Amino acid sequence: QVQLVESGGGLVQPGGSLRLSCAASGFTSDYDAIGWFRQAPGKEGERLACISSSDGTTYYADSVKGRFTISRDNAKNTVYLQMNSLKPEDTAEYICALSKIGPIENLGCLFDYWGQGTQVTVSS
Repeated sequence: QVQLVESGGGLVQPGGSLRLSCAASGFTSDYDAIGWFRQAPGKEGERLACISSSDGTTYYADSVKGRFTISRDNAKNTVYLQMNSLKPEDTAEYICALSKIGPIENLGCLFDYWGQGTQVTVSS
């Protein structure tokens, strides 16, 4: 069974930074890519970023390009999301997720398995 454990969320001021981590365990070899999805109350969910384990291809949503960076440590089976220049509109539940196929151009990853999420609040 696969487990995804997120950490690193919290409260940050606008313009600040946070780094989210997601430790994966179990049958993760069934999946090609890992990434992040976010869900804010009253808003449509958003595929934020993902990275392929087979070729390192990445995807970023337009809303976070240039501010967020996804990376992975294969030895630790952990993926990170470095978030800089945070804005109040980045406030959401951030959910780590796995995809059986790699990132699709202009669409991102079609996630198949989800973690529990970690809350990020950007507020002064």
